[in-house]
Amino acid sequence: MDFFTNQNILLYLAAYLIAGIPFGYLLAKQFAGVDIKESGSGNIGATNVLRVVKEKDPKLAKKLGAITLFLDAIKGVLVIIVAKMLGAPEGVLWTIAVLAVMGHCFSAFLFFEGGKGVATGFGVLLVMMPIPALIAIAVWLGAAKGLKISSLASLIGLAAFIMASYVLYPEVPGIGSHAPIWMIALMITYKHIPNIVRLFKKEEVRV
Repeated sequence: MDFFTNQNILLYLAAYLIAGIPFGYLLAKQFAGVDIKESGSGNIGATNVLRVVKEKDPKLAKKLGAITLFLDAIKGVLVIIVAKMLGAPEGVLWTIAVLAVMGHCFSAFLFFEGGKGVATGFGVLLVMMPIPALIAIAVWLGAAKGLKISSLASLIGLAAFIMASYVLYPEVPGIGSHAPIWMIALMITYKHIPNIVRLFKKEEVRV
């Protein structure tokens, strides 16, 4: 079996590399002339794009933030959809989901740095488990609107997804385990450690 012609291996590589494209960084650099890795929280996600670009152009900040959010969410989804069309089993699809989040959080294009994985995570989970993901997104949006703290809202939404997944799917179809979900959750939580520290210190910035 040739490593580079195996369908699953190619899908795994595609998931990791495509999800590693730092759209927030590229958009902010191209259209606002700012390096978001050196500004704000240093994160490449939509929240930091909005926060940093807002200082120069509030209207542009909203547009770039929305585009970043969409692209970060969709980049993992695309590979899963292609894999589904090719008849990949559930185990392969879940592996792609995990690798997509890993690619965003630890991008090969940014020397294995990256974003926090929230948009990409919720994107792949929306495909893999639509109902728990929709519940989580609703909780996430509600928490974001009420608390106005992006990191805390994201973590609350993530917790809502985990709980909903166990209630609706005691055994995950096709694999019988919640392990991939926990892998995604742990990566997102790990990337939020600085935010969690600031939350305890009551220093986390509101959006």
